[in-house]
Amino acid sequence: MERNEYIRKISALCKLVRTEASLSQDKMAQILGISKKSLVETEKGRRLLSFCEAIALSSVFSHSTILQNEFGGELSDMIQALAFAKQNVRYPKTMGGRIWWTDLREKNGYRIQQNILSKHYRILDPNDGRMMSSFDCDQIEDYFAKL
Repeated sequence: MERNEYIRKISALCKLVRTEASLSQDKMAQILGISKKSLVETEKGRRLLSFCEAIALSSVFSHSTILQNEFGGELSDMIQALAFAKQNVRYPKTMGGRIWWTDLREKNGYRIQQNILSKHYRILDPNDGRMMSSFDCDQIEDYFAKL
């Protein structure tokens, strides 16, 4: 998927996501950091969200059933793939969780960890690189099972 396709899809789903979250146009516009007029134009199909606005919507409403059904689950990895497309980016190596993390499971060098304060989860590769993070344990387990 290219950025433009992602932007078109997110823009087309904006009203459904807002409705799913039971938000008024005023509140949704405020959450996304855009004017109500811009939101109305987007919902009517007269304007596309910018890439940053689309990312904001996807990030803030990452647990939206509408978005998860459209994009096949968690969007953060896809957003990173779009943001870093055609870039030679390496994720910084983590410290391996020696301070704030508890190892929950290990398989072939891959580990599921949980943050002791925030309680969110992450998966590290054998070199302590972050592969995925989420507050949803089931989502982490599903991803881990595929490794």
